[in-house]
Amino acid sequence: MNILFITTAFPEDLNGHSNIYVDLMNEFKRNGHSVYVITARERRYKKPTEYINVDGLNILKVRTGNVHKTNFIEKGIATILIEYQYIRAINKYFNEVKFDLIIYATPPINFVKVIKFLKIRDKAKTYLLLKDIFPQNAVDLGIIKKNGILYKYYRKKEIELYKISDYIGCMSPKNVEYVIQHNSYLDPKRVEVCPNSIKISKYEIVDESLKAEIRKKYQLPVNSKIFVYGGNLGKPQGIDFLLDIIMANSKREDVFFLIVGSGTEYKRVEKFINENKIENAKIYPYMKQKEYNNLLKGCDAGLVFLDKRFTIPNFPSRILSYMEVGLPIIAATDKNTDLKDIIREGNFGFWCESGDLESFNKIIDLIIKDDELRKTMGFNARRYLEENYSVEDTYKIIMHHFNE
Repeated sequence: MNILFITTAFPEDLNGHSNIYVDLMNEFKRNGHSVYVITARERRYKKPTEYINVDGLNILKVRTGNVHKTNFIEKGIATILIEYQYIRAINKYFNEVKFDLIIYATPPINFVKVIKFLKIRDKAKTYLLLKDIFPQNAVDLGIIKKNGILYKYYRKKEIELYKISDYIGCMSPKNVEYVIQHNSYLDPKRVEVCPNSIKISKYEIVDESLKAEIRKKYQLPVNSKIFVYGGNLGKPQGIDFLLDIIMANSKREDVFFLIVGSGTEYKRVEKFINENKIENAKIYPYMKQKEYNNLLKGCDAGLVFLDKRFTIPNFPSRILSYMEVGLPIIAATDKNTDLKDIIREGNFGFWCESGDLESFNKIIDLIIKDDELRKTMGFNARRYLEENYSVEDTYKIIMHHFNE
């Protein structure tokens, strides 16, 4: 089959960089499909539209505005224009290619015209990977008003996207439940769990000497328990609570907070650590996936944060990297995500509500005092990953609809 993946989140540089979408497209390629990707090349890179082949993936990078890690106004304008930019690029570069299956992921939700165009042109089947429930998430964070002009515009786009999708793959059972409950026009048989997943690497047991070597390389303390947060630093993460945690534990010598990532709140976190002269916290900018995974091997627990105001059940993909190297997870989120239920089911970490500093600090103390518990939960995390979040399984979930 000719597969087209429409996204804005394919890495600009695939050398050492990967994500859930790169792994999934490589899995399609491994199974004998011809894979095409159309992705955004954001204005910040100062490069033109380009069509390249990388390790058998045909990638069309379309010059667009900045759609990630920017302010809401710039992001809004860029996502409105992106449909027209993609259609123009498809006509120029993919005019001779007939696609059998179109896969696309949110965010953004502004792909309706592109998908309609290809469904009519190629009579292709369509599969939505729903990673973001917008515009409700923006309402939850107070960015836009419920029933305001912007909400109505984006809600209309969301409904159109769902209607044009032959199947909708959601990140978790709560996501499926939410989508069906709030979109009664959908046939429930078209909505299913299709979780975030990765190509899982061989498990490496990290002994104390290797851990010490990694910590020395990154100038991290050898004798402290290191709690790592890796990923986006933006409004959805509720960064205020992360800063509260760092400040509340700033005098401790047995705790160290390591932050790795990028986003609109990066400078704020960096400034907070520097201005308060916090010695048991360090922030690094976004790393290549291979280097980041190696760094994680020197840590003791992985952190997940989500804003407590969310009414939609988010499910952060960053847990997969933690689980791959066998780290237990500490999640501080809203009450609506089923991440907390899955962590408990797999017994691979702890959950508390975002903002509950007392509960979070009790979890930190438990991780520090009980090495056996930490190691057992880390082992459970790796096992749960292998059993539930392998890219091979995600491929099968999608393709069983089209192999009949």
